[in-house]
Amino acid sequence: MKNLNLNLSDPGRLQKVAHALSNELRLKILSLLDECSMNVLELSQRLGEPISTVSNSIVVLEEADLIRTERQSGIRGVSKLCSRKKDNISIHLANMAKRELESFFYNMPIGAYSDFDVTPTCGLLSHERNLGENDNPAAFYDPARFQAQLLWFQQGYVEYRFSSQTLMERETRCLAISFEACSEAPNYRKDWPSDITVSINGVELGTWCCPGDFGGRQGRFTPEWWMTSSTQYGLMKRWKVTNDGCYLDGEKISDVTLEQLHLTDKPYIAVRIGVKPDALHKGGINLFGEKFGDYNQAIVMRLDCTAK
Repeated sequence: MKNLNLNLSDPGRLQKVAHALSNELRLKILSLLDECSMNVLELSQRLGEPISTVSNSIVVLEEADLIRTERQSGIRGVSKLCSRKKDNISIHLANMAKRELESFFYNMPIGAYSDFDVTPTCGLLSHERNLGENDNPAAFYDPARFQAQLLWFQQGYVEYRFSSQTLMERETRCLAISFEACSEAPNYRKDWPSDITVSINGVELGTWCCPGDFGGRQGRFTPEWWMTSSTQYGLMKRWKVTNDGCYLDGEKISDVTLEQLHLTDKPYIAVRIGVKPDALHKGGINLFGEKFGDYNQAIVMRLDCTAK
C-alpha cells in the first residue's frame, strides 16, 4: 500500500494535491487506474472525454505526484502509459513541532561496501583469518569481504549504501553516522596523523585528523590471535547532520545541512569514508567491525524522523 502523508509544513505540495483532487474527471482517472495502468487513449475511451482534456488532467495529476507516466511505443506512435502512485492520502493539520520523533538504526558490516578505490598498504581480516592477499587491492573484490572485521588502506575510500526507504514517508530531522577508526601505520604508531574525510551523497561533511594508529594492548573485542604489535583498536567517531549544520562528536565542523544531502533523490544514501589524494596528512585508515577493536559495532546510521 502506497501512502502519501501531507501536512501544513509543506503548503506548496498540499495545494498541488488539493487542486488535483478538486476535479471530478481527475478523480475518475485515479479510480480507473486502480484497475490497471492505462494509456491516454484508453482513458479517453473509457471516460468518453476528448484526448486533449484527459491529457491536461494527466499533467495535473503528475505534477501532484499522484500518478507516474512513461512513454510507450504503439501502432499509432508514442503514447503515455499512466499508473497510480498512491493508494491513500492523509492530511495532518496538527503542529509538526509536537509530533513524536522516531529513531531508526541501521548497522552496516564494514565489508559490505558498494564501491571502493584503495591503495596499499591495504587488506582485510575476518575474526579468524586474513581475507585475501595483503597489499593487493584485488582482495577487496573477494566475496569473503562480507566477513571482514578489520580493513585498512593507505589512500582512497570505501562507500556504503544505506536504504533511503524509511525517509519516503517521513521528514528527516537528524542523520548520524558512527564508526570506530584510526590511522594506518606500519605495525602501529600512536603518533601517526591521518586526515579522514566523510561524505554523504557526494557532499563532504568534513575531515577529522586522527592522531594515530593504536596498538600495544588488546582491543576489547579483538581476537587473541591478532598480535598486539599490530593495530588493535581505534576511536569512536560520531558524525551528525541536522538542519543547522554538521557536527563531529558534538562540535560543529561545517555548515552542511540535511537539505544539501538530497536524501530522497535516490533509493540509497551513499556514505563514503576515506583519505583524499590532497589530504595534508595521508596516514591511511583502519575501519573496525563489531568483533575487532574497542566497540561492539560496525558502521551505524541513525535517522531521527517525524511523520510527514
